[in-house]
Amino acid sequence: MSHTPDFLPQPPDVLAALREATGSRHAVIDEAMPLSRPAPGLADYRDHLLLLRQWLVPLEQWLARHADGPQAEALLPRIWRLPLLEADLADAALPCGGVAAAEPADLPALRSEPAWRWGVCYVIEGSQLGGAVLHRRLSAALRPHPLRFLQPDEAGPGARWQQFIQALRAQVRTEAELALACQGARDAFDRLLALAAPRGR
Repeated sequence: MSHTPDFLPQPPDVLAALREATGSRHAVIDEAMPLSRPAPGLADYRDHLLLLRQWLVPLEQWLARHADGPQAEALLPRIWRLPLLEADLADAALPCGGVAAAEPADLPALRSEPAWRWGVCYVIEGSQLGGAVLHRRLSAALRPHPLRFLQPDEAGPGARWQQFIQALRAQVRTEAELALACQGARDAFDRLLALAAPRGR
């Protein structure tokens, strides 16, 4: 007589796995970004935007090539972040100067699997969540600049993040998919760290 066990092991939670896979990188990038200074000013915000533009432009171009996974509109409405970033860089309140952007990263080196892109988008979406925290902390100190890029939408940053996590958990379920997502997230962090490290020095 066969016996079916009452308990079957559950697959690891993708969010917990992504946090574990990127925790050390997250701590390093928090210290490396221009706005990590104790009392950042508008010049630091300018450098923050320049750094993120250099990081985001090739990633956004690559992600726009796809229509599945995290780029499926039915799962997650697309947000156009770069126009807000460019508007902030063009704002009259921002001081001139800063480090000129280098050439974009080599796009063909990026992978195309949906699970990999979920990992990359985990880092991008998380950066927007962190941006809302920075907006609350800096909006008064950096007036009159509106900090458009950091400002969350009317629904607040939590609503978008919860929608993303719900879709992530539904789409990244197997061990192979989870491994790819973790690799994609680490790659996204490493690309940002490679850009931030020279400025930090």
